[in-house]
Amino acid sequence: MTPQNLLDYCIEEIQNLETGDTFLVRDLFKGYEWLKYPHNMRITLGTLFLNYANNSDTIKPLVKKAGQGQQRYEKLKKKR
Repeated sequence: MTPQNLLDYCIEEIQNLETGDTFLVRDLFKGYEWLKYPHNMRITLGTLFLNYANNSDTIKPLVKKAGQGQQRYEKLKKKR
């Protein structure tokens, strides 16, 4: 599994969220799945996901971060 594969998984999981839901990247995984991946891979995924979010019209990074400096995101209403 590569960070790009994990990013693709996260993008698919976003479909299961409701408009207005806020989340962390780790929330897109089951707890035991998230912890299986090495720390450096999770950090790389976080960077990839933030880059994706900055160029996305379906999610946005929030200004207020969660504990330990983790980036929070919000799912946006789909544009028509």
